Amino acid sequence: MVWASIFTTLPAIGAAAGASLYYRRSRDLRRRLDDANRALEQLQRTFNRFAPARVVDDILERRTLDIAETREVTILFADLRGFTALGEQLDAPDLVALLNRYFQGMDRSVDAHSGFISKFIGDGLLVLFGALHDNPWQATDAVKAALDMQERVETLDVEGDVDLSLSVGIHRGPVVAGTVGSFEVKEFTVVGRHVNLASRVEELTRTHEANILITGAVQEDLDPSIPVTEQPPVPVKGVEAPITTYAVPGDGSVA
Repeated sequence: MVWASIFTTLPAIGAAAGASLYYRRSRDLRRRLDDANRALEQLQRTFNRFAPARVVDDILERRTLDIAETREVTILFADLRGFTALGEQLDAPDLVALLNRYFQGMDRSVDAHSGFISKFIGDGLLVLFGALHDNPWQATDAVKAALDMQERVETLDVEGDVDLSLSVGIHRGPVVAGTVGSFEVKEFTVVGRHVNLASRVEELTRTHEANILITGAVQEDLDPSIPVTEQPPVPVKGVEAPITTYAVPGDGSVA
């Protein structure tokens, strides 16, 4: 009877030990997975501080840092007028604080209209629409973002007697979009002649005394409810024929 009892009990003990071991291993695995998820979330939050969230999400979705494709993209260049003069009046901490408020506001305006800031250029910006995914409304999104950006600049709390304003040039065309840079540092950006033309259009805002200028490539796909005023054609460096641009009233009245 004793031996029978032992032989009957041993399988039960073995099963209990196996179940306990399985539970401990499962618990350890869950803890490791939780730790890994927290580390990944922290890494993504850190990455988001140095790259646009839309780019980070796209890279994670594609599972590669090497992105290169030709896309139809709307390119927006913006420059903060009056900032250089203001820099001569403010000390360094106040100037940096103002820049941070400005960039934060610009980022919110751009993100609200399906774009992202590709690059900060001094006090200027390179903004892209349709660079990551197809966007049939990218021309209208870019103009609405420009109007919103302009309105935010007008409401900036600025010390000193300098008036700040935003000049914006917008153009659309096929570009090479992708991640470029060294092994240590990469950025998502666009290259091509249409990028250069968008920059030239921003410079033309001074010639035409306008805050927002767009090219015909943007105007032809623009929501017709947004008013524009055709400007006389002018020669542009790097372009054979003079180009015609269109001024967008910067009253912020477009929803």
